[in-house]
Order: sequence, then structure tokens, then C-alpha cells
Amino acid sequence: MAADSTVLLSLVEEFVSGLHDSKAKDAATCVKDGQFTILELVEALGLSLTSTQPHTRARAVQLLSEVLHKCYGGLTEREVEVLIAFYENRLKDHYVITPPVLQGLTALTKCTVLPPGSAVSMLRSLFQDVHVQSLMLGERACVYNMLINLMATREAELKGLGADFVFGFVQSMDGERDPRNLLLAFQIARTIVLRGYDLGKFTEELFEVTSCYFPIDFSPPPNDPHGITREELIQMLRDVLTGTPRFAEFLLPLIIEKLDSDVLSAKLDSLQTLIAGVSKYEHKDVAEFLEGLWASLRREVFQTASEKIEAAGLAALTALTSCLSRSVLNSDSEDSLGTFLQLVLTDCKHHLCEPDLKLVWPSAKLLQAACSASNRASHMVADAVMPALIEQYNGRAQCSQRRTLLEVVQQFAQSVKTCENEESVFSAFRPSLCGMVFSALTETNASLQITATSVLASLAQQSGLLWDSDIELAVDHLTRLLLTEEDERVSLAVVECAGALAESHSAPFITNLIPRLKEELFSAEPTDQNDNREASEKHSHHAVRQRCLSALAAVSTQAGVVQESTPVLLEVLGSAHTGGVAFSVEEVVAACGSLRRIAERVQDTEETGRCFHDVVIPRLLSLALQAALQGEGPTGRRSPLLEEVVLAAMVPVIGTSCSRLQPTLAGQTAARAVSLFLDGDVSFLPDNSFPSNLQLLKKQQGGSWSQSQMVCLLSGCVCSLPRTVEVPRLDELMTELEEMSCACSHPPSYTAAAKCFAGLANKRLPGESLDGLIQRTTKRVCSELDSASSPARTQAFTLMIWVAKALLLRYHPLYATLTDKLFSLLDDADLGPAAADAFWLLMSDSADILNRGCHADVRIMYRQRFFSENSAKLVRGFDAAPREKKPNYLKALSNIVNKLPKQVQLTELPALLSLLLEALSCPDHGVQLSTLSCLEPVLVEPPPALIQQLEALVGRLLGLTSSGVMSVRIASLRCIHCISCFPAHEVLPFRARVLRALSRPLDDHKRLVRREAVRARAEWFLLGSPGGS
Repeated sequence: MAADSTVLLSLVEEFVSGLHDSKAKDAATCVKDGQFTILELVEALGLSLTSTQPHTRARAVQLLSEVLHKCYGGLTEREVEVLIAFYENRLKDHYVITPPVLQGLTALTKCTVLPPGSAVSMLRSLFQDVHVQSLMLGERACVYNMLINLMATREAELKGLGADFVFGFVQSMDGERDPRNLLLAFQIARTIVLRGYDLGKFTEELFEVTSCYFPIDFSPPPNDPHGITREELIQMLRDVLTGTPRFAEFLLPLIIEKLDSDVLSAKLDSLQTLIAGVSKYEHKDVAEFLEGLWASLRREVFQTASEKIEAAGLAALTALTSCLSRSVLNSDSEDSLGTFLQLVLTDCKHHLCEPDLKLVWPSAKLLQAACSASNRASHMVADAVMPALIEQYNGRAQCSQRRTLLEVVQQFAQSVKTCENEESVFSAFRPSLCGMVFSALTETNASLQITATSVLASLAQQSGLLWDSDIELAVDHLTRLLLTEEDERVSLAVVECAGALAESHSAPFITNLIPRLKEELFSAEPTDQNDNREASEKHSHHAVRQRCLSALAAVSTQAGVVQESTPVLLEVLGSAHTGGVAFSVEEVVAACGSLRRIAERVQDTEETGRCFHDVVIPRLLSLALQAALQGEGPTGRRSPLLEEVVLAAMVPVIGTSCSRLQPTLAGQTAARAVSLFLDGDVSFLPDNSFPSNLQLLKKQQGGSWSQSQMVCLLSGCVCSLPRTVEVPRLDELMTELEEMSCACSHPPSYTAAAKCFAGLANKRLPGESLDGLIQRTTKRVCSELDSASSPARTQAFTLMIWVAKALLLRYHPLYATLTDKLFSLLDDADLGPAAADAFWLLMSDSADILNRGCHADVRIMYRQRFFSENSAKLVRGFDAAPREKKPNYLKALSNIVNKLPKQVQLTELPALLSLLLEALSCPDHGVQLSTLSCLEPVLVEPPPALIQQLEALVGRLLGLTSSGVMSVRIASLRCIHCISCFPAHEVLPFRARVLRALSRPLDDHKRLVRREAVRARAEWFLLGSPGGS
């Protein structure tokens, strides 16, 4: 013990004397290890604590406080009690002792064994003996942290102080200016108002001491290490000011005053604070200030200088109206909502009836904002406004004015609030509104018709508003416009409106629209002796068919409609195949596109799943197989379904359908597809008149490819299934696909087989089976690629790319073998350019396979991983490559970097800058454009390495402004524009040269090029001048 005492006295002496500040840490370690207690430390400090020198006493207290900060968790209640008494007494000592005393008290407030009443005792001493705002920044932070700690653990005791606690805090905070401490002070104030502390007679004082900072205008300094933002301060202060309705009488006048400010940020903050406040207030809290608030909100919308201010003003009006709507009416109370809405209507309604309609939109926006607050407000506003709007519409002759009034009606229809199981706010005006819409649909003005379709869709969203007869009449109008209106904008609007109506009113579309569209689709093309007229009518007939197909997809969101529309689309494909009705290839592709959109948008139910499983997918496979078999026959007619573009359009139909099937149906679909392609099992196909010896994955006699190209449909069936669905006979299927990929000579067929193989490999469970398959495939691919005379090199190359992508996406370790082979092919005389292009495929998203929509195994940041693992290989390969092969490496680099996220580009490009500058000199326009798109974001914040290469960069960019490709010229001009923002002393030497070079693109024959040249030259012309860059 004597030794411990000696050690303790030594530590105390060395620290108090100022020789070694680190001794505080040693003392804390000794206390933690139990060599001596905290009270023994106090005893050892006795002579220092009673010294006549204030600085000596301060050092002694500082040592104790620093030890407490590290050891407060191990104190006993008795030790805490003694220490609190000691520190409270020290608060009366010399002012230089106050900072370490506050540090010690802050540590004690973290103790879990605070004696009862000690929190109150500490705060009384603090409030009586310390003038907080005379302290330094760190000491003031100690005071705030003490309050925060005690409020978190001793709330009941603090509330026992009553309003004295609030008064003490107000005195402590009054005059605080540092944003770091303000965050702490606002946090305390927020807790006071939200946790129900007694404000007593100090409500206004607490509001005043916090509201003096409203609105916040703090701007953090650059590279602020504390990370305090203006948004944090705004939100914390807003929580305080809007935390209690007792502040309403002070806050609302303050907001009205601040809304008169010319500073937009102050206006925006005031409006957002108003929104937050009234959401917690009752009507009686705001009743006194309604006229002033309305006048301010009206001014901000009518005289707005900013869209943000206008939007915030409208949101504030909605929140205020919602607050008033929560009032409960009784016989002797005033209807605050009615009184307020009367103010709004008085100031706005007459603008809806003015002849020139100049102020119709701000007035309508204000009324709609009030309308959207509640069901009561909707009824009051609609009852006052709708008769005037209807009267105005019927009394106007100009289409532009009628369109404006219809747009106002549409906005009201979207704004009104209708309670569940209640009739629509517009029920009383239904006949007049329908009359307005239907009359507008019969007009010849396209804009008026488009607006009418939008209004009709909005009215249809109102539950129970439109009657069945209204919907039927609407469907008749929409059908007429679909079949007769040639304006594309009107057609798109009609299709969109039909889709909106069909979601809630499907019956008329099943009975009226779909049969009429089917009739038009299968009507014969016009024939006429006049060639010009015939061509025009054929074009019109084709356009009508396209609109019909789009409309069928748009209305098919409900199961009942899908069951009627999909057979029509399948019949289009069947007629195109048989030639019963002539359909162009474009129309067949459009029909497939409509089926795909239906598969994407239809509600995911078992009923719709069975429709696609039992009807759509088998029918598509059957038609494609019929076309493939017919293609081998002696008939002279060629089915459109043999066209590659049609088969490509069928794949996403099947793929999207399979990706959304229920697990049981998905498994059945997979089994059917595998059985069809491996065994020729056609038992599930409709029109089952196929030969029994089908071998769709085998090489066909005579080099025919009509059957082999159907493998793309197999890909749609098995590669889009969820990973939980097991594909039967997988090994056998992948073996056949591998063989087809390498042996088939038809590019679409072997490409589709390679993609299907890759899609299955991506989802296959990891293990020896998958590894063995990949190793076998890799060996075969490399064997073919290593033989320069092999006839299957291109096929093997295609398979290698897709398998590499499948493995890369899932981080399979064997992907590196394939990508290393791809790197080596950049030097190949025949496949070098294709290998460079392949990196684009590796890094880009695939639309039809190996994407998340197809449930592929896609790991995050696979592009960044590939780049980090292979960029060095690419650079080494470029350095070692002969001159004639270097463009391949540049193109590969450009393709890789261009697909990286922008932030990764900014980080990695400086290291690759020399290669990218070389790529700008590459004759390949694709490389040039890809490289320019990589450089442009980097030029906004140029790294030092780029500035050092400015001479080479400017020279290459100016040369590309004369490129023969417009997109390259535009991209190079944008980069030159960015360089004008570099430090002036770096770019001024290039000013004259750039201005001379930009004179040529100023006369470019393309307007977009001239526009970019003007922008770039203007910046360079102003370079170095006052107000310039």
C-alpha cells in the first residue's frame, strides 16, 4: 500500500506541476485496475486543492475530472455523492477552476448510480453559480451535455423543479452563437417541449430564446471538420418551434412577418415551419391569425418568384385547411373551416370567371390546395366552384379557353378528398361534367381532345361517380377516336385514358371495345386503282392497326380483359402465319409487343398465370413451330413468324410471362419446354398436327435453320424462371445447347443457344457439377479458338463471351479463365476487333437475359470488381501489343470504363489518362465517342494529372471537332466547354488557339453542333475578362 501511495503522489505531483499531462491517463488506469480508489485520489490531491494558487487548484480539479471521464462507470453511489458535493462547492471557487469542474460534473451525469436528488442539486448549483454564456465554447458544451444526460436519465427529478428548470435553461442558452452548441441547445429545448416539461410563465421566454435564430441563415465553412449543416439546424429548430401548441400565438405572427422577407430561403423555411406547426395545432390555436396567414399565402402564390415557394405555399394552405377541418362542430361553435374557406373563395373564385382567364391558374391552385385537405373542404369548395366552371365552359367558344377550364376541372378532380363508402364530391355535377367531356371529345381541336381524355380518366378514379351508361358512352367515344383520329398525340392520350378506365370499369371494354378493335384488325386492306391513294390508305390502315394493338395492351390489366384480349392478339399472329389476313412484319412485332406489355402490367393472380401458362405460351410455341416446319416445305410463301425480328419479339413475351408465374406453373412450363426441345413432345401444343420425329436442338438436314432458331424461345421459357424453380434434365439440356452453340452455322441460332446456356449456368447451384461443366466447356471453347483454321471459331467465341458474363455476374471464380482468354484475343488477327467489342457486352446490362428481371444471379458492383482485377492486365497488354493491335486495347478500355459508375470513373481515370488520350486519336468513331463520354464528367473537377496533360488533351479535342460523325463533334465541343472552367492561368495560353479552331463548327451544317460550338466559344471568349470564367 505504501508503494501505491507513493505512485499516486508521484502521479499527482507530476500532473499538477504541469510536467506531464499524460499522467492523467496513467492515474485513470490505476483506478480502473484497483490500485487505488477515486476517493483516495481526492485525498492525494488535498494539498493541491487547498493551494492558495488558483491555477494549482485548477490543475488538481482537472486531473480528477479527466480520471472521472474514464472511470465514471465503476463509481459507487457513496463516491458519486461525495464527488458531487465537492464539485458543487468548487463552482463557487475562482473562475479558472470552473472549466474542469464542469468537465467533472459532465462525467458524473453519466453515472448510473446518481443518488436521488443529486440531479436537482447539481442544476441548482449550476444555474446559481455559473454564467454560462461567459464561458468558452467547450465549457458551454459541457453544460448542455450535462442537461442532455440528466434529461435522459433523471427526467422525473428535473420535472420536479417545475418552471425553474426551464428558466435556468433559458438563462444558460440566451446569447449562444456557436452552431455546434446550438445543436445541443435545440436538442434540449425540443425535449422540453415534446416531453411535457412545465413551462409555467416562461413559455414566451423559451420561445423567444430559440426563435431569435429563425430563420437559420448558417452557411458552413468549406471543409468543415464538424460536419454541421444548415439543414440539421433548420430541422432541429423547427422541431422546437412547432413542438407545442402553446407556441402557436408567438410562432404564427413570426411566420407572417418572415414571409414578408425578400430572401427566398427565409420564405421557404417559414412555409415549411408553418406546415409542421399546423399539423399539430387545433383550430382554436390558429383562428386568430387566419386572415394574416391567408393574405401571406395568397401573395406567395399570386406573386411567386420561385416554383419551390409556390409549392410550399400551396402545401401550407392544405395543411392549414386540414387543421381547421379537424374542428368538431356543435350548435354554439363557430365553423372555423367555413370562415376560412369563405376568405379563400372570396379572393379566388371571381378569377375563374374573368374574360381573359389571366389569373385562373394561381386561383385554381389555391382552391385545389384547400380542396385536397379534407372531405368537408372538398364539398365546400366544389359546391362553390364547379357551377361557375361549368357555366364558364358552356359559355366559351374558343377552344383554348375551354381547354384551360377543362384542365382546371381535371386538377379539381385529382385534388378532392372522398371518404370511403361515401358518394363522390362531384356526384351532383356528374351530368354536366360528362357533357363537358363528351362534347370536347367530339371537337376537332387536338389539344382539347387530349385534355378531355385526361379529365375523363380523372373522373373515372372517383369511386362510384360515373354510371355504367357514362362508361359505355365514353368507350364509344374512345373507340371512335382510336379508329378515326390520325393525330398521334390524340391517339396516345386515348390509349392512356382507355387503360385508366379499364382498371375500374372493365365490362364495357370486354363487350364493346375489344370486339370493335378485333373487327378493325381483321378488316381487309383497301384496294384502289389509284396507286398514290392506295399507298396513303394502306399507311392509314397500318396506323389504325398499330393503335388497336396498343389499345388492347393498355386496357388489359384485369384478368377478365386479359382473357378476351390475348386471344385476339394470338389470332393476329395466327392469321399472319397462315395468310388468312395480311399482316406486315411490323404489325406482327407490335402484336408481340402488346402481349409483352400485358404480361408486364397484368395483376399477378393465378387466373392470369394460367391464361399465359395454358394459352399464350403454348400458342406462341405452336405458331413458331408451324412456321419453322412450313419453311422447309415447297410452298412459295414465307411466314412472317420465320423472321428473326418476330422471334426476337416473342422471346420477351414468354420470358416476362415465365418470370411472373406461380412456382407450380413455372415448373410445369419448364418441363414442357425441355420436353419439346429435347424429345419433340408436342402434346401440350394446340393444333397438334406436328411430326413425331422433331429434333429442335439437332443439326437440320440441308443446312436449314428454321427449326434451330427456335432455341431463342427455349431461352425465354427456362432462363426467366425464378431460381427456386428446378429445370428438369438440366445436364442433358446444357450439353445439347453447348453442342448447338459450337456446331450450328446460323448466327441467330448459335447466339441464342449460347445465351440460353449462359442463362442456365448463371442460376445453377454452385458445386462440382457446375464447375465440371464450366471446365469442360472452357476446354472446348479454347480448343476451337486456338485453332486458326477451325470453322467454329466465331461460334466458340460467342459462347465464351456469354458464359464469361454469366459467371462474372455471380462472382464465380472460373470466370477469370474465360476473360483472360478474351484479353489474349485482342491480339488475334481475325477476332481482335470483336474481342474489343465483347467488353461492352460484358459490362452492359442485357435486355432479354442475365438481368434481375429474369431472376439472374447478379451481384452488386461486379463492374467495379472486374475493372479493379483486370485494368492492369489491359495496360500491360497495350504496352506489349504491336502498333496495329493497340486500337483493340483502346476500344476495350473505353468499353470497360464507360460502363463504370461516374464516381469510380473520377477515381480511376487519372491513372489511365495516357491511354484515354491515345484512344482519342484512334480512328474508330465508337472508341472516340465512348472515351469522350468518360472524360466529360472528369473535366468538371479535373485532377492534377489531367491539367498536366492539357496540351495533348486540347489538341486532340480540337481535332475531333471536325469529325465526320455528329455525335463525336458534339461530345468534343462539350469537353472543350468544360476545359474553359479550369484555373484561368492554366487555360489562358490556349485561348487564341481554341477560338480560331471553334470558328469552323460555328458554321457546321447541323444545328445541334452549332449550338454546342456557340456555348463553348462564348465561355472561351470571356476567359480572363471581368465576370468571365
